Amino acid sequence: MRAVVQRVTEAQVRVDGQTVGAIAHGFLVLLSVGKDDTDADTTYMVAKLAGLRVFEDAQGRMNAALADVGGSVLLVSQFTLHGDVRKGRRPSFMSAMAPERARVMVSQAAEQLRDLGLTVAEGVFGADMQVALVNDGPVTILLDSKKVF
Repeated sequence: MRAVVQRVTEAQVRVDGQTVGAIAHGFLVLLSVGKDDTDADTTYMVAKLAGLRVFEDAQGRMNAALADVGGSVLLVSQFTLHGDVRKGRRPSFMSAMAPERARVMVSQAAEQLRDLGLTVAEGVFGADMQVALVNDGPVTILLDSKKVF
């Protein structure tokens, strides 16, 4: 699983002109499922997201997690994070998981985050989505459950 995590003051996702998910303070997470990912990858990613300490503590240091600051998550599926452009200029998406299984794993990630007490809004899997955000910092973190980067 791969994720681009952006610390935001606000974020929203729209489908067909309608807002389908929105948050204030928290993380916008663009999430992609790889073809070899398992439930262990979901568990790893959820733990990283919930425990990621990139919010300011009382001393102004990046030392607080989502729950510490009352933050929310806007989770948006984005298979293009598994795009490989090492050869040519057109991305290959061979390493992305098939949509039917990927949909289940993205939903599982959202539910696991909720089970940890976090508020989670979502995009619409497979839809043409427009995502708007105000990146706070800016702070952007890349996560990969296979620890590629």
